[in-house]
Amino acid sequence: QVQLVESGGGSVQSGGSLRLSCTASGDTFSSYCKAWFRQGPGKEREGVAGITPDGSTFYADSVKGRFTISQDNAKNTLYLQMNSLKPEDTAMFFCAAAPWCAHLSTYLLSNANYNYWGQGTQVTVSS
Repeated sequence: QVQLVESGGGSVQSGGSLRLSCTASGDTFSSYCKAWFRQGPGKEREGVAGITPDGSTFYADSVKGRFTISQDNAKNTLYLQMNSLKPEDTAMFFCAAAPWCAHLSTYLLSNANYNYWGQGTQVTVSS
């Protein structure tokens, strides 16, 4: 069992930056596949970025070059650095983890492949 807690959300102006954190407790988080998802108002949950235990990263096209996913296994923490934020990035952001993995973007960014979820942290970007 893994418990995930996100933090770092907030309100920023367009072009600003935020860093989200997801701290895990429970099982050995370092061996898990992890990802960030978001769900905007009236939208379905979508994968934003994923990372494998060996550090391979995958991104949705909409955030490539702006967002960076990383992990600190010693701290059991997953991060999402978000730069050049846009109003369309406004959403509830969730971290997710699973004890299985595949080095495929379509796999890592699909919410069906994760069984542990945090409660979410709100990101609001104003124009």
